[in-house]
Amino acid sequence: MNPSMRIQFVLTLLLTWGLQAASKPNIVFILADDLGIGDVNCYGGERCQIETPNIDALAAGGVRFTDAHPNASVCGPTRRAIMTGRYPWRFGSTVNNGPWGFCGPRPNTEKSTLGKLFKKSGYRTGYVGKWHLGTTMVTKDGKNQGLTNVDFTKPLIHGPVQFGFDYSFILPGSLDMYPYAYARNNVWQGEVTAQKGWSAFNRVGPAEKDFQDHEVLETFYTEAEAFIGRQKKEDPFFLFLALTAPHTPTSPGVKWRGKSKLGVYGDFVMEVDHSIERVMSALKAKGLDQNTLVLFSSDHGSAPYAGNILKATPVQIHQLEAKGHYPSGPHRGYKFSVYEGGLRVPLIAHWLGVIAQGQTCDALVGLNDFMATFAELTGVKLEKDQAPDSISFANLLKDPKSKGTRKNLILQSVTAFAVRDGEWKLCVCPGSGSNINSPNANGNDPMPGVAWAKALAAFDGKLNETDLLKAPFVQLFNVAEDPHEDKNLAAENPKRVSQMIGLLKEQIQHGRSTSGAKLKNDKNVRIVNPRDRRLPDSLRQRLSASRSKGL
Repeated sequence: MNPSMRIQFVLTLLLTWGLQAASKPNIVFILADDLGIGDVNCYGGERCQIETPNIDALAAGGVRFTDAHPNASVCGPTRRAIMTGRYPWRFGSTVNNGPWGFCGPRPNTEKSTLGKLFKKSGYRTGYVGKWHLGTTMVTKDGKNQGLTNVDFTKPLIHGPVQFGFDYSFILPGSLDMYPYAYARNNVWQGEVTAQKGWSAFNRVGPAEKDFQDHEVLETFYTEAEAFIGRQKKEDPFFLFLALTAPHTPTSPGVKWRGKSKLGVYGDFVMEVDHSIERVMSALKAKGLDQNTLVLFSSDHGSAPYAGNILKATPVQIHQLEAKGHYPSGPHRGYKFSVYEGGLRVPLIAHWLGVIAQGQTCDALVGLNDFMATFAELTGVKLEKDQAPDSISFANLLKDPKSKGTRKNLILQSVTAFAVRDGEWKLCVCPGSGSNINSPNANGNDPMPGVAWAKALAAFDGKLNETDLLKAPFVQLFNVAEDPHEDKNLAAENPKRVSQMIGLLKEQIQHGRSTSGAKLKNDKNVRIVNPRDRRLPDSLRQRLSASRSKGL
């Protein structure tokens, strides 16, 4: 090739690359923490007593999904599924684990992540906010990280950097989980020399000397703005903004106190709503708003112990409902439960010039679908073992009324599986699927002690573990006809129950729910594990009695 041809060839390659880069959208994903679907006005309507003008405007300018779900009704598992496109129950146990925000990582979580996906496509990647995916900290004694042995002068060994994020600014866990300190690019910020705790649970532990709970959201917004401000039009970027609110402690910033007629809980939700305003303004200031897909969602439903009493108080969510505000909207249950109030969340997508304004989409989607969706939008081909439970919904962004690709979805509470198959939902437990030992789950009725006692009393004869996969130990609902999940149809539809249990078994055994070669789970997965101490002793006693008597 002569010099002139070589130059022309290089220029053509550069031009082609430039066009591809320009066609790739910037993507910002904002994830609220413990925000119920009914906490947002455009979803809750008259049953929502909190003003959320910015979230509502985002929905009015884009598409609002009505059947969107996290994969669990508790924080950590949801975040693993979002980050990896893999069901969270496929991962093994944590390593280097300590209490609360000292939680360690689960092996293989960092193997294939959103951060690495975007970097493969040439994106700049940023993560700001609550992490809760596990870290590995340097300890002074070489033992598992905990309250007294972390060396905060040394950077994290394992954190967002290992997940493929060029820039990160995180709180290791939730806002009510020590340590109360930020890490920027795996490096602890400030002087972690204080001991602090906050209103909800008053978990006192290591804290940066100037750390204040009511300043955290504003700090994250400032960091997000700065990250966006460093971007260039010609280079695509991805920002994951993970909020710590309205998760307890209910601690709105000074400027937000007294804003909501509902009280301090409403104030906190309004500060969450402000995240949209800050991000959209930052994008517009840099001229990036025309080619940026902005997504907003929540990791699961509202906590039943949250409300206007700053101390975490079991069932105080009913006090909000008494004022006409229903965080779960028209649904039953809350965080920790197997019901829709814990497992159906707002999901809004806004993309100027691509998504038509004021759309709604009723297709079934899971937050685990982001990996495949983003891969399609950025032109990345996923490897055969990547995102084994993620299905792209990119087509729904451009045509929200088109048919969704996803037909079924596996969900979980803290103790039980749930299976969606079209309009049908099977809950593989007789009650709310919450932890029998946790008073914080109270309000998720029926609680496991009551539900299991009733189911065991209704079952005659020898009890085997296989019986736990049938009525009266499971619940079957048609969520299209019965959104509050009041009518259990399991007893009259045994074939439907068996079919959905078969679907669950197949997806467990195959190591994936998408097409492709069989994969391995990182641990043995049981649909119901009677040895789980979060289930009632009466279940284990009945199984033991059946075996010993040979009934």
